[in-house]
Amino acid sequence: MARILVAEDEVPVREFIRRVLEQRGHDVVAVSDGAEAVVKLARMPFDLLLTDVAMPNMDGVELSLKVARDYPKLPVLMMSGYAPPPRRRANDIGSLAPILQKPFSMVDLNAAVERALGARQPAD
Repeated sequence: MARILVAEDEVPVREFIRRVLEQRGHDVVAVSDGAEAVVKLARMPFDLLLTDVAMPNMDGVELSLKVARDYPKLPVLMMSGYAPPPRRRANDIGSLAPILQKPFSMVDLNAAVERALGARQPAD
């Protein structure tokens, strides 16, 4: 299966995601913010980054922009408990990566992860 990096600051949500994805056979590395995710990305390859939008130290938007620049073939799936304001345009967070709205079920999480993994580009 896939190696997935999860960046989520809320411990119960992070552990729920870890358990669900590990039950599907994925290798999950979980961190509490974007800055920790950057360190993990530099140390090992991942097949998917699953990141919360709102986190301390480095939020999911900043992390997604860094990943797009430094790891352009790494798919990103963002999670948010906030609805985007209606004034947002095409070049906002929704254009960075698909967004999985919280709260989500195990079924929703697994489906979103499978879609994101299916969309990844093969490594060179």
